Amino acid sequence: MTAVDEPAATPAASSAALVRLLVPAGSYAGRSHALLIRSATASRRAWLAFVSGFSEPVFYLLAMGQGLGSMVGTLPGPDGAPISYAAFIAPGLLAASAMNGAVFDSTFNVFFKLKYGRIYDAMLATPLGPVDIALGEIGWALIRGGLYSLGFLAVMGGFGLLVSPWALLALPAALLVAFAFAAVGMAATSFMRSWQDFDLVTLVVLPMFLFSTTFYPLSVYPRWLQIVVECLPLYHAVELMRGLTTGVVHVGLLGHLAYFAVMIAFGVVVAARRLDALLLR
Repeated sequence: MTAVDEPAATPAASSAALVRLLVPAGSYAGRSHALLIRSATASRRAWLAFVSGFSEPVFYLLAMGQGLGSMVGTLPGPDGAPISYAAFIAPGLLAASAMNGAVFDSTFNVFFKLKYGRIYDAMLATPLGPVDIALGEIGWALIRGGLYSLGFLAVMGGFGLLVSPWALLALPAALLVAFAFAAVGMAATSFMRSWQDFDLVTLVVLPMFLFSTTFYPLSVYPRWLQIVVECLPLYHAVELMRGLTTGVVHVGLLGHLAYFAVMIAFGVVVAARRLDALLLR
């Protein structure tokens, strides 16, 4: 008797099986763009919030880059060559812009809609599923972080702080950073119980902003603290932006990109499964 070989799984079938394993069945209808349209419509009269979010890193750049920078002089860039203090901190502020825009929208706004506005309960009465809601909210937070980054990049260009053609890739990199922080931010929000829990968000974001080589090089820290800083996501975002805006591009930047790819996968899967548990069970 001749044994019959099982047909080999195609790549498409394998991908579909992986998606079914990671995402709850029946929770995705492919309509997350509808939530993006809703968010854009609801934000038409809230444009001042976008302006204030964009302005904060600009004030830091003016006060510290131009003001304090006149006393600091130069600092070593990614390749060790001296660069102005403004050119050193501007990529860090760009990364922080992407992070702040994404985190604010994926935490405070999502929590209000989830716990008090009950907006997601109403959405589930439509063809939308929990995964559509998660992807739509993450996408809107990504857009917000991207707008902050685009505005700050224009300011950097105005100050002559973009000295390399590689800086054109800073915007896609900022979108990747915003996507990663939005995904993890929404996943974390799904575990929040009250507004008091959001003190933890500030407790995480503020030290990351201050210590992730935004304002001074990693070499100023003792080795044990360097290891801690190297584990922070904003550190990878700052190093990625600094390399692109100064034109010091090397294969090590791929490691930073891989870091954010893992963050995105983790955040999207956890957020989707948590929304499914909170809204449908």
